[in-house]
Amino acid sequence: METPPAVWLAPQAAGPVRAQVRLPGSKSMTNRALVLAALAAGPAEVRHPLRARDTLLMASALHALGAQVDTGGPQAWLVSPGRANQDTSVDVGNAGTVMRFVPPVAALGSVAAEFHGDPRAAQRPVGAIIAALRELGAVIDDGGRGAIPFTVHGTGSLPGGAVTVDASASSQLVSGLLLAAPRYEKGLEVRHRGGRAPSAPHIAMTVQMLRDAGATVETSTVEMSTAGRASHPDTWFVHPGQLSSQAVHVQPDVVNSAPFLAAALITGGSVTILDWPAVTSQPASQILDVFSQLGASCADGPEGLTVTGTGRIHGITADLADCNEITLTVGALAALADSPSVLTGIGHQRLQETDRLGALATEINAMGGAVTELPDGLRIEPRPLRAGRPFATYDDHRLVMAAAVLGLAVPGLAVAGPEAVGKTFPEFPDTWTAMLEQAP
Repeated sequence: METPPAVWLAPQAAGPVRAQVRLPGSKSMTNRALVLAALAAGPAEVRHPLRARDTLLMASALHALGAQVDTGGPQAWLVSPGRANQDTSVDVGNAGTVMRFVPPVAALGSVAAEFHGDPRAAQRPVGAIIAALRELGAVIDDGGRGAIPFTVHGTGSLPGGAVTVDASASSQLVSGLLLAAPRYEKGLEVRHRGGRAPSAPHIAMTVQMLRDAGATVETSTVEMSTAGRASHPDTWFVHPGQLSSQAVHVQPDVVNSAPFLAAALITGGSVTILDWPAVTSQPASQILDVFSQLGASCADGPEGLTVTGTGRIHGITADLADCNEITLTVGALAALADSPSVLTGIGHQRLQETDRLGALATEINAMGGAVTELPDGLRIEPRPLRAGRPFATYDDHRLVMAAAVLGLAVPGLAVAGPEAVGKTFPEFPDTWTAMLEQAP
């Protein structure tokens, strides 16, 4: 008999929050840094990494391919490049970065690497990267599924060249190819053709981190079809070359700030995110723009970023494509707002750790809410909410965070499966409770 998931009683806010919060390191930066270090000319440090399930899966995956990854240090992990000398197995868990960033690395090896993962991993998009790697000369056995599980038969090198992918399901399909590209004999030109690639700032992060590691990366842009919007990159060319072994400093994860910023909005309080990065390739400006529309005021200070709310949340119409990881927190806020909201640019969220749009609609509607799924998003009409059965989180860390946000305003909200936050923020429940306990 399976053990039922744990249940966490989300704390209700007793009054305006006045708190300072220190976030863990960015998962996106940590996993990119680990891959680049594993492909570097010599040992490299990843400083202030995130220690969570996704990053430990990445460290284990690179170790399986021959790199030595010492994750014992609390402030820095040391990565020493190397190659496996016997066939191996890679557990991707349910980490999109592992299932998309590691196969292009495995293709450079000389052994067979079998990729497997959690049941949900088999439903997440990897077919485009498998097809792209085959086009570049990689040998991959996937039984025709275009999905996990599959085996990459390393040939020792890849010639590189040019490849076209449809990254409308995930920007990681582009980033995964770019990260390994300097090691391909002719480098790599990646062209995106298809619908708008979500999370464009994360591709920009990949490009910046490659350049910081010494790679030469060129980009070209195409105008979006939507009138009035800026152009976006649709072709990237990475020249072949050596990657440096300089240390990488991982910034705090600005995406994980979203529920704490939401607490300021809901309670009419203020939350300061300590050490908020002044310059970052994370989607910081996009997140703050959305919170400003919701009614927050945002101010930089000597200790970090302070977000202040009035206790009133405005309904919004917003395209969240460039900061889609905050979709569930924004959806929770919209359910507590003073007017309806329409959130778009997030259709691909159905292919994340779970179908996030369907899950959020189901759970909020079970509380008496009114959430309607759209082809590319959600329509949310605020209604009085009440706690009933435990809020199901579908083994998705972002749903745990959304439930915590709702629990600030809905008394007695029980959250099923809170351990899912271990994917990117294991300390979230403790940090959340500590935020509420700080003296005003």
